[in-house]
Amino acid sequence: MDYEAFAGRVERIVESVERAVSGKRSNVELAVAALLAGGHVLIEDVPGVGKTLLAKSLARAIRGTFRRIQFTPDLLPTDVTGLNVYNQATGSFDFRAGPVFANVLLADEINRASPKTQSALLEAMEERSVTVDGRTRKLPEPFGVLATQNPIEHEGTYPLPHAELDRFMVKMELGYPDEEAERRMLRLSGDPVMEVEPVVGPEEVLQMRRMVEAVHASEAVLRYVVSVTSATREHESTHLGASPRASRMLLAAARARAACLGRSYCIPDDVKEMAQSVLGHRIIPVSSRVNGYGGVEGVSRAIVEDVLRSVPVTEAV
Repeated sequence: MDYEAFAGRVERIVESVERAVSGKRSNVELAVAALLAGGHVLIEDVPGVGKTLLAKSLARAIRGTFRRIQFTPDLLPTDVTGLNVYNQATGSFDFRAGPVFANVLLADEINRASPKTQSALLEAMEERSVTVDGRTRKLPEPFGVLATQNPIEHEGTYPLPHAELDRFMVKMELGYPDEEAERRMLRLSGDPVMEVEPVVGPEEVLQMRRMVEAVHASEAVLRYVVSVTSATREHESTHLGASPRASRMLLAAARARAACLGRSYCIPDDVKEMAQSVLGHRIIPVSSRVNGYGGVEGVSRAIVEDVLRSVPVTEAV
């Protein structure tokens, strides 16, 4: 497969998912790019705008297994990872895999679970494995987490720690669809997910991931990535800027965008297009220490926009 064929396959995935998730093309493209870059997605939005539908549709488009966990305050880490159960017939313990053993995992309302349960996902997201009773088990590949949280109800929630936020490659908001898209949604009969046509299989997704990793990034692009992330740390409105992990994820996202557009190389424009989604949730503005959650998202977006305006774009060779 060459990169032109790669782009054609991505277009088919996006069109297939968009049949169910009407009017959300840019969000679908971002989610697909994150999946192909090996990243995870955090969706923060109000109920009923299609967060679950996006995750289920993406899993169907790649012929992947889908599991959903409804995070609640009484959820235990073993409810996520699985546990060993004593088998009386054999006198041994049998492992019963948790819902994390899937290609696409929807962690619904992730901020409603306790920090201990949230931490059960960290190893899975970073290492693609889980450790139960001292034994490590690999998760199926490809593996991707789509987590959701409600931005307007904070009663009984546990804010995600910065270390956990840093594991998500991109953060997005879906928003309400326009009227035409909502009418298209109403015309669908039955389960909208059944409108999604499977396009590729898990093995093809892994092949596409390897192609994303092979996308060429020149020294000029590497310098630009580092200049952007460094500038977030030095900005006057920043309390904590983007980490070196953010630089790695920004480059991976830029490579995925380039491949999705049919290119075997990435350019600074790829970095600029992905910067807001990759960096925004990793920046803690100075004002957050006073205002809490109020206005933090807007300040973080403004910091990234200011950085992209001020950091010069070098010519990529």
